[in-house]
Formats: sequence, structure tokens, C-alpha cells
Amino acid sequence: VNPASTDHNQGRWIESEKSMVEVREQQRRILGVEQPNTIRAARMMSRLASTYRRQGRWKESERLKVEVLEQQRRILGIEHPDTITAAANLASTYYSQGRWSESEKLEVEVLEQRRRILGIEHPDTIEAAANLACTYWNQGRWSESEQLEVEVLEQRRRILGIEHPDTIEAAFNLAVTYGAQGRWEEDAVLLASVVQAGLKHPDTIKAAANLASTYRNQGRWSESEKLFVEVLEQRRRILGIEHPDTILAAANLAVTYGVQGRWEKSAVLLASVVQAAMWIMKSSTPANFINTLTTMLWLASSYDFQGLWTESEKLKVEVLEQRRRILGIEHPDTIEAAGNLASTYSNQGRWSESEKLKVEVLEQRRRILGIEHPHTIIAAGNLASTYRNQGRWSESEKLEMEVLEQWRRILGIEHPHTIIAAGNLASTYHSQGRWSESEKLKVEVLEQRRRISGIEHPHTIEAAFNLAVTYGAQGRWEEEAVLLASVVQAGLKVLGQNHPHAQTCIRNLAFAYERLGKRNEAQE
Repeated sequence: VNPASTDHNQGRWIESEKSMVEVREQQRRILGVEQPNTIRAARMMSRLASTYRRQGRWKESERLKVEVLEQQRRILGIEHPDTITAAANLASTYYSQGRWSESEKLEVEVLEQRRRILGIEHPDTIEAAANLACTYWNQGRWSESEQLEVEVLEQRRRILGIEHPDTIEAAFNLAVTYGAQGRWEEDAVLLASVVQAGLKHPDTIKAAANLASTYRNQGRWSESEKLFVEVLEQRRRILGIEHPDTILAAANLAVTYGVQGRWEKSAVLLASVVQAAMWIMKSSTPANFINTLTTMLWLASSYDFQGLWTESEKLKVEVLEQRRRILGIEHPDTIEAAGNLASTYSNQGRWSESEKLKVEVLEQRRRILGIEHPHTIIAAGNLASTYRNQGRWSESEKLEMEVLEQWRRILGIEHPHTIIAAGNLASTYHSQGRWSESEKLKVEVLEQRRRISGIEHPHTIEAAFNLAVTYGAQGRWEEEAVLLASVVQAGLKVLGQNHPHAQTCIRNLAFAYERLGKRNEAQE
């Protein structure tokens, strides 16, 4: 038995690394670089590279995988199975570093070779298609990703059956792509078909969690809550209360309670999230440190939801510093951490600090991903909001117009990102006293919200409220009052009388009635 393989399989990375390095050097010294036994040792080099990757040592992993691929191509040829596998392994290392274009180049090559040599229904070919679809997805190329994901799902259903874990994973990935494009109905239908198989497999539970999120996005609170409760119970039973996935499930359920105005239940659950996350952080080891950083971000998000900005900031600063040190400043996770910290600065009204980070994030997104990648456009929108909050209307307007135009062209006028961008630009026009331009966009937003989400969805209620404010700013009191009355009626039904948003709507309607001289209605 090879001791290096035993250590590797048991997750004893340090012992595994030491054993494999020793074996590799002995074989090279005795047999030479390109003897057959050394070629076999290339597989050991691949395992060593995998050990580095699991430890987050991307550069060392990459260096070994490049060496293996070059050696296999030279000795075995480009179409040998070991060579193709080496190319796929190197692509995965590029993928883990967020180097999508380099990953894509190799994955396209791997997929073409496996289709030609193994056929389209071979498991390795289907896996290669799924990997390339993920790379397209991360570049915001959702139509290309969707095309491959549909193909993968159809093949896995036909070959493996609908309840096979790989089929469930394929359905989940396609549903996420539908969701990214704002196609909530298709997303929900596909996720529901996965969940119907029962919450026994981890991927099924993950699908249930995503379906719950989709229901929440649609304002279907009771359905969302029911699923989140079920997901949390399953994860507690299978994984334990202190597993990161269990903590995430609890946080999601707490947020669902919160958006319904059920603050007490939300607070109790968030307290358990904080306690469990703290335990994970204290018991962290080098082997799971990257996952611990993710848990810290979830904990920070829980603090954000409770308005505990100082506690959130402390965690986000640490995550950003650690990711910069471990992953490098241009890794997607590092850039995401910078954006998260910037949002906490914004929540505290620390606009200059927020702006500095958001400018950095936008520049990196543009340089690495290109100006039309969804993450780049979102970063531009975030920076625009910081300008708007500082009263720098012209700078905000310039970015918001750019964002709205890009979303309309890439995603279409009915995608949630497009509708939000239109609302943001309308707000900037309003702040400059440009009522007619603001009103035009707000009418458009309200019509789309009503058509897509229905009149009682929280987003529709918010859009109606915003338009009413613009009517009021123009002295159009009657139109303001009529619209606010409908807002109050829907708000009380959906949110309840004690919800802060419902209270704001009631106060504004009372003021509108007073301006019209309708004191009796105002007092009611």
C-alpha cells in the first residue's frame, strides 16, 4: 500500500504531501524525468497538486499541474486519456482562482476531445460539459451555460434516472441559471421537481433551500418559510447544529421571518446562528480555514440584518485581510469580501471609506471580467448608490444610466436587475427635482412590478409608494392620496399593521389627506 495514497484518502494533507514529495524525488533521481515509472509518478504529482489545492495553495497546485500536462502532452500525446484528464485538472485549478478565460480554453478543448473519443453519453464527456457550463455561468454567459446544462440534464435523466444524485445536481444547476436570468417560474418548477424526490440527498436539500429563496423573491412568504423550516430540520439532523450549512439554513429562515416583520422569532434564530458560528471560528483548523472565513461572512450578514454594524465590520475586515493574504487581491472571493465590507461602511454612513473600496472593486471587475459581466455592472450600481448618498448626483446619474442601458440590453426590460436599476435612476432624478423624468421611470417600474409580481408583492407596494412620493413632490395631492390608499391597503394585508414599512405608508397617507383638507380621513 502506498502510504502517500493512504494519507491522501484520509485527509491527512501534511503527511500526504511529505510522502508524495519524497517518492517523486526518488523516482526522478533513480529513473530520470521521462522514464515510464516516472510517467506513472505523474499521477502521484497530480495527487500532490490536489493536496495543495485543498489547502488553498493555488500557485503550487498550478505549477505541478502545468508540469504534468506538458509532460503528458509531450510523451503520451494530446489525445491520451491521461493527458485529457491532466488538462481538466489544470482547468479546475484556474477555475478555483477565478481565472475563467484560462479555465474555459482548456475546458473547451477537453469537451471536444471527449466528445470525439468517448462519445457524447460517456460520463466523462457529460462531466466536461457540466464543468464548461459552470465556467460560462461565472462569466455571466447564461445562455451558453443554459444550453450545456439542458444537454447535461437530459442525458443524466435518460442514462441515470431522475433520482440519481448527478441528475439532481444537474437540475439544480439549470434552475440556478434560470434564477440568474430572473426566470423565477422556470426556476421554481425545476427546483420543485427535485424537491419532490424527498429531502434525503444533500443536493435535494440544497435545491429545497434555493426553492425557498425563489419563493421569497416572489413574495410567497408562507411557502418560503415552510421549506426553510424543513431544510433547517434536515440539516440539523444530518449535519448537526454547528455545521456551516446548518448555520446558513438558520440564517435564511431568520431573514424570512424578518421580511415578514416577525422580528422576535428572527432575533431568537439569529442568536443561535451567532452562537454556532462563533463555535466554528474558535475551533477552526488550517484544513478548514477557508470554510471558516465563509462562516464568518454569514455571521457578519446576520449582524447586518440586526443593524449591528460594528460587529459586522470587525468580521468583514478580518475576512478581507485573510483572503488577500491567502488567495491574492484579484481572486473573486477577495473582491467579493471587499464589496461586502464596503456595504457595511455604507450602512454606517461612512461614505468615503465605502467609496474607496467600491472604486477598487469596480476597477478590478472591469479589468478581470470585462465591462459587461454581471458582477461588473452590479459593482457599478453599488458605486453609484454611494455617490447618490453623498448628493453627488451627476456622478451617480452617469453610472446609473450606464447600468440601466447594459441591463436592458443583456437581460431585458423585465429582469429584476433592470427594474431595480430603473428605480435607482428614477431616485436620482427625483433628488435633482427632475420630476417628469423620475415619474416616467417610476411608472414603468410600477407597471412591470404589477405585471410580474402582482399588486400585493412587497416590491410592487414599494414601487407604488415611490411613485406616490413623486406625485406629492409635484403638488399632485389627489393622485398621491389615491395611490397611497392602495399602498396602505396592500401593505396592511401583506405586511401587517405593525410592520415599519406599513407604518410609513399610513403616515404618508395621513399627510396627503391633510394637504387635501380631508382631516377626518387623515385622523382615521
